[in-house]
Amino acid sequence: MTEASAAPTVERRDDRHRYEILVDGERAGLTAFRDHGAQRVFYHTETGDAFAGRGLAGQLVEQALTDVRAQGKRIVPVCPYVAKFLTKHTEFADLADPVTPEIRSWLKAELS
Repeated sequence: MTEASAAPTVERRDDRHRYEILVDGERAGLTAFRDHGAQRVFYHTETGDAFAGRGLAGQLVEQALTDVRAQGKRIVPVCPYVAKFLTKHTEFADLADPVTPEIRSWLKAELS
């Protein structure tokens, strides 16, 4: 008899500037951010090859954006996956600020 997997869980890891999605305690993916005042700038999302095709990136980003809303912050979707997610999930559109050259320049400096 096979034991059923636990539902994926999402954790915010402020020490690593990211949200992680865990499957059976193993990190399956992440979405990385940096905070710029009241804005949370998402710049990268990935899932491991072993976890691809399960919809985990969507679950991860949805829960991350829900957390951002609960914190009273705004989002800036530099990450292409987060930007695409927002086009399909308009319930988060009110949180989004545009990606500007200033934000891109700030992010580049922040990550270097």
